[in-house]
Amino acid sequence: MLLTAGGVTGVGALGVLAGQLLSTVGRAATRTAQAIGLPTPVSTVSVPDDASSDITGHSAYLTDNAEFYRIDTALRVPRVDAQGWTLRVTGMVDEEIEISYDDLLAEEHVEALVTLTCVSNQVGGDLVGNSRWQGWPVRELLARAGVRPEADMVLSRSVDGWTAGTPIEALTDERDSLLAVAMNGEPLPAEHGYPVRLVVPGLYGYVSATKWVTELKVTRFDQDEGYWTPRGWSERGPIKTASRIDVPRSGGELAPDADGAVTLAGVAWAQHRGVDRVEVQVDDGDWQEATLLAEPSVDSWRLWTYTWPEAASGSHQVRVRATDATGETQTEQTAAPAPNGASGWHTVDFSVA
Repeated sequence: MLLTAGGVTGVGALGVLAGQLLSTVGRAATRTAQAIGLPTPVSTVSVPDDASSDITGHSAYLTDNAEFYRIDTALRVPRVDAQGWTLRVTGMVDEEIEISYDDLLAEEHVEALVTLTCVSNQVGGDLVGNSRWQGWPVRELLARAGVRPEADMVLSRSVDGWTAGTPIEALTDERDSLLAVAMNGEPLPAEHGYPVRLVVPGLYGYVSATKWVTELKVTRFDQDEGYWTPRGWSERGPIKTASRIDVPRSGGELAPDADGAVTLAGVAWAQHRGVDRVEVQVDDGDWQEATLLAEPSVDSWRLWTYTWPEAASGSHQVRVRATDATGETQTEQTAAPAPNGASGWHTVDFSVA
């Protein structure tokens, strides 16, 4: 979403356009990061071959940096000099801390596979992406400051003044919540938060994914609130189990193979819970279990495929639903994104040649 003089407007087209434009500032920031160099992570991750698909139109397991979705509340990418950047930890802590970029790079970094999702993503939408992130676990910085027991929220602040209120447990438990400096093995792009951003598995971005982060204020939900909460979004933002059909696209046509079968494909996500099952229904037939590709991390999405044997020529409709590792299955009832994320089965009309 984007605030304009006329009020609140959808940022879809504007955000996508802005996300495709790498400014001079962005290119300069990338060159600076490359010149500085990034530390070698003490813990790395890899993507096995069986997590990815070679089906045309199927999402890549890792989203290319240039194609990763972008949602901002400002039109201009902030100009941040890494050598002048600092991050302060304030509020309900035993000792307030301030670290520099060099301090951050000197810590022991890890890699994590994490899918980020925007709360504004419609059912079947593309405001979701999966990356290999590198950074320092936030819990270690907060432990160093000493979080007081009465705190239940961290208010993170961007260099441009944007704020997000994150439940304290999401930043202090064992999940891979990071102060990220790299994305898919490359220095963090300017439009994705250079020099440092937050990456928190399991929460929508509006309560967790602060780019160009400069402050972590340890506080309480009854004392502070992030940018979007007073504008009608829910307070804590846990991500809902979701699934999407990539192949076929709406209105598309599939050609049967030599045996008369067609293959459908897509992705499903339930960050920090994992995806246990995906089912596909063609027309009014029974739900059929799809084949799940490998799941290197429960914090990232999972690709799926389904082969429809003896596919009948003509017009058809397909829908998909996922079940997460807690046993919760998506329901047919559809809800719009606000205030806590969209829900419902993704449905696509297509034809078989």
